Amino acid sequence: MKAAAAGRRVPVGDKGLRSFGKRFWRTKALYLFVLPGLVFYAIFKYYPIYGSQIAFRDYSPYLGFSGSEWVGLENFQRFFNSPDFLEIIRNTLLINVTNLIIGFPFPILLALMLNQLSNQKIKKFVQTVTYAPYFISMVVLVGMMYTMFSPFSGVVNLAVKATGHDAIFFMGDPDLFVPMYVFSNIWQNCGWSAVVYIAALAGVSPELHESAIVDGAGRLKRIWYIDLPCILPTIVTMLILTAGQLLTIGFEKSYLMQNSMNLSVSEVLSTYTYKRGLLGGDFSYATAVELFQSAINFIILMFVNRLSRRLTDTSLW
Repeated sequence: MKAAAAGRRVPVGDKGLRSFGKRFWRTKALYLFVLPGLVFYAIFKYYPIYGSQIAFRDYSPYLGFSGSEWVGLENFQRFFNSPDFLEIIRNTLLINVTNLIIGFPFPILLALMLNQLSNQKIKKFVQTVTYAPYFISMVVLVGMMYTMFSPFSGVVNLAVKATGHDAIFFMGDPDLFVPMYVFSNIWQNCGWSAVVYIAALAGVSPELHESAIVDGAGRLKRIWYIDLPCILPTIVTMLILTAGQLLTIGFEKSYLMQNSMNLSVSEVLSTYTYKRGLLGGDFSYATAVELFQSAINFIILMFVNRLSRRLTDTSLW
């Protein structure tokens, strides 16, 4: 009898496959929702990685990948020895570090303030007003900046002239490029970025605030000792993701704000690779620059993630 029972026993591997098959069939609709995202990443994110090999070749579109000569690290050496190397790295880091220091706290502060509003109509109005700039096209945004800060007819300079001072060419002054970039970025993205923190604050237990009120804690103390500690993991996670993009900067805004007068501070990695790669036709060199940028970003991400895990026990993995 035992032998017969053993003969009918289903192998462990077959049980696992059958169990997975049943679960998959029950949740097949959920997998269908995931499928478009997987296809998108496979085609537009992972497949193009194959083309990064041209960073190690003297690539010619006529010869293709395999026909182009292998040159190893020559393109990277050209970039490191370029007279533009230090200036471009400095400009990219200056904008991103300034944006991180000044811009990162704004969405957190906005979320904390909105969370304190008891009037839902006012709260929704403020949310709508702060969300709206995110949906403005970058071309339109920079066009608005050129119009508002025009030295001839801009509203800002009209106010400056009314005080008896000379007009300021905000969009052409190298010293004003970084502040203009950072504060326009805060204005456009602050409301949208605050959504993550508002969602995190919604998960804070009301009982904690009720107990604190009974103990006589004021609003600021409740924010400092209840709200901030509760959303700290979210803040740390967003900080890690932001720090992992220190050498990445949006091409459109930098390029649109760029002109001959502020070129010394507005030339960043993305605009540099565009000019050398697409305009200059030096595809291998531009790819090497972008590959260098991705490698440094990955190293920074790993370092910040590890540091965060040691200090706060919060990390991406």
